[in-house]
Amino acid sequence: MLQRFLRHLRAPDQYPSPVADERPTTLPPYHLRVSMIVHNPRLEIVGGQTLSAYMRWHDPEQLAQQYIADLDACSGGLARYAIVERIVVDGYPIKQDGFCYDDANYLRCWQQGRGFHMPDAVDYGRLLAEFDLINKIERRHIDEVWLFAFPYAGYYESTMAGAGAFWCNSPPVPGSSHCQRRFVLMGFNYERDVGCMLENFGHRVESIMRHVYRQHSGERNLWNRFTRFERDMPGQAECGNVHFAPNSLRDYDWGNPRTVLSRADTWYRFPDLAGPPRPMRCDEWGGGDTRAHHCWWLNHLPRVPGETDGIRNNWWHYILTLEDV
Repeated sequence: MLQRFLRHLRAPDQYPSPVADERPTTLPPYHLRVSMIVHNPRLEIVGGQTLSAYMRWHDPEQLAQQYIADLDACSGGLARYAIVERIVVDGYPIKQDGFCYDDANYLRCWQQGRGFHMPDAVDYGRLLAEFDLINKIERRHIDEVWLFAFPYAGYYESTMAGAGAFWCNSPPVPGSSHCQRRFVLMGFNYERDVGCMLENFGHRVESIMRHVYRQHSGERNLWNRFTRFERDMPGQAECGNVHFAPNSLRDYDWGNPRTVLSRADTWYRFPDLAGPPRPMRCDEWGGGDTRAHHCWWLNHLPRVPGETDGIRNNWWHYILTLEDV
């Protein structure tokens, strides 16, 4: 059961990071520098409270620190994120068509539950220019960008920019190919908790690893094997994907109590995948808890030296650096 593996790390709040494996790693960590940009307007009509505080949503800083701790734990210490730049904006990001909320119309839409501006998409080109992000990436002052905002801010969960950018749970940022380094911009909603942030990261993983294995077919495509689950591949369940645990019958069905045979454990011994399956059910990955499932799933990603069929045995290398992809 997942509970027996819970341990306290450098958790910024009272919740421990769920980790289901204690594999040591001999690989060096990846030190990644982050620009954290938070659109958290101060509402003059309610005395200058920030939007997140007025709505009693999550503190973006606490979310970021919990996310850093969870990825550190799930990667066996490989993902070492550091926020080197924090920008808090007293305002709203501008949409692709030039629209921008103000306090009154955003609060009115939220209270009525309707009327939010469409199209919703934010103007990423404007964000890149406003915060000088391409220059910072090319000078290696930062390696990726975390965008925090409110519901209907218009961010993708993740998107990729720069030369050679490819689908990363969304189309590449248009007009960014002159940047010589590829990089990811993560979009986080501070109404939601860290489990949803890990889901965003998980979809980034899916996009990148699908791209890594794009030229491998059949049984050679180990990414496809990793993501097998019982509903679609009866008798061949492995780790599933972000939305489907090994025993899930539908999206987000992480609490399904049924027992299935799964070879998820074999991925702890990668590249040796010859082990037998064993019965598994939802208490392996937290009994339906979003954050626990995503930590369980991420922790199964291979992270050992060497190569198999031309692909590194350390998948975190591709996910974190976008190199050799």
